[in-house]
Amino acid sequence: MQARLQCLSHTPLVGHVDPAPDVLDEVHRAIARAREAIAAFDPELVVLFSPDHFNGFFYDAMPPFCIGMQAHAIGDFGSPAGPFDVPQALARDCAQAVLETGVDVAMSYAMQVDHGFSQPLDYLLGAIDARPVIPVFINAVAAPLPTFSRARALGQAIGRFASQTGKRVLFIGSGGLSHQPPVPELATADAHIRDRLLGSGRHLPPEEREARQQRVIQAALRFVEDQNSLHPLNPAWDRAFMATLAQGRVAELDRCSNAEVSRIAGKSAHEVKTWAAAFAALSAYGNYEVLDSYYRPIPEWIAGFGAMSARSLAG
Repeated sequence: MQARLQCLSHTPLVGHVDPAPDVLDEVHRAIARAREAIAAFDPELVVLFSPDHFNGFFYDAMPPFCIGMQAHAIGDFGSPAGPFDVPQALARDCAQAVLETGVDVAMSYAMQVDHGFSQPLDYLLGAIDARPVIPVFINAVAAPLPTFSRARALGQAIGRFASQTGKRVLFIGSGGLSHQPPVPELATADAHIRDRLLGSGRHLPPEEREARQQRVIQAALRFVEDQNSLHPLNPAWDRAFMATLAQGRVAELDRCSNAEVSRIAGKSAHEVKTWAAAFAALSAYGNYEVLDSYYRPIPEWIAGFGAMSARSLAG
């Protein structure tokens, strides 16, 4: 069976701090093209690679990778909330297949996720429960982080499993590109934030969640005025990264260290490992071709914002 891929940046700031109308229209057109192509492909199974932002995964037990047997979105920043349609038996078989390749992956029967998961499902499929989806978490903010080589190995293992299902499979990579919003770090956190990072942040009181969201919104407003108030975006790095994937050179990313990514593209740019995993999964089907690509640095969203679609040439 043929497989398809869609990678897409996510941002919680949509509708809170938006770019100029012409830029917003441009982004909407890119997403609309992707949505129409996906509808025509009519996937029977979606595999979604995404990070979390200390909303569902915490330092009480922080895996590098986790496959959800069940999952629900919390609806942060006004993103869609509710359960995903996870085919549990298939997700369990996927986890088993990945483990048998030597990639250590956790599993969760109560996966809690945020906008990083729900936003692409909503934008690309119309709803978070529109299609059967296997949610795959990749740790991108809680140091120490997995490497590109391990994210690629994860993607390849999942791609090999998916290719044996006989289903039309859509791989989604959610996140990136260069950016560094104000995500707390355990090493510098005060006692209250440390307690939240250790797990008590899983169920924040409404007023505290609102205050947390307002801090991100205010950081974005400052960043629009002064793009040195946070780690600057890096369009050159973003475009080079996208070109590497488009040219089928995913394995070359193995040479890029975590320290280098943080220094050049920002500490949250590790979300691009979801793109690397998705392309590695697609490559398990054989050669692929990129069909559409979009990129623009958008300070209002504290992100180098990109989208790429591709399809396998086999099948």
